[in-house]
Amino acid sequence: MTSVAGWAAASTPGAFPALPRAVAQSFYRRMRAVAPAAVGAIERDRAADPEQVFSDTACGRLVGSLDDAGLRALGMWTHHWCMRFYDDDTRVGRRLVREIAARAGLGWTADEVRWMLRESFSVGPAAADRFTLPRAAAAQLPPADRPSEAHWPEVEVPRQRSGRHAGG
Repeated sequence: MTSVAGWAAASTPGAFPALPRAVAQSFYRRMRAVAPAAVGAIERDRAADPEQVFSDTACGRLVGSLDDAGLRALGMWTHHWCMRFYDDDTRVGRRLVREIAARAGLGWTADEVRWMLRESFSVGPAAADRFTLPRAAAAQLPPADRPSEAHWPEVEVPRQRSGRHAGG
């Protein structure tokens, strides 16, 4: 199983400058706030019909209950979870990442994008979907804040939909 070690991934040298410890810790606090509900929703959806419309799933209902900041925290937590446990059954988590990536206007920050990119690059190529959410989030940043895409692998980013409850 591939593992990305939280703070170590946020502070290791690489293509992206290390985040200040306080910034990384604020991300972990926000992710811990949504983690219990996310784990429960993912576990319920693992046992459910995989063809179910997203808005009718436990993850879909969780997404519908969160504001933009909560959705970003859920996206970051799910991205982190999928990168750490990629060899386990991540079908539901990867669907959740794609659904969040398809939502426009969530107000991603440059620091959030850099954190996800550092995680994505440190996990290596085993996790095929590792750039889906960071690439979608980076596209929402003002051009001056976007990280260089010179060394990113090609990934298909879900078409972004407008509105908090877009998609289904």
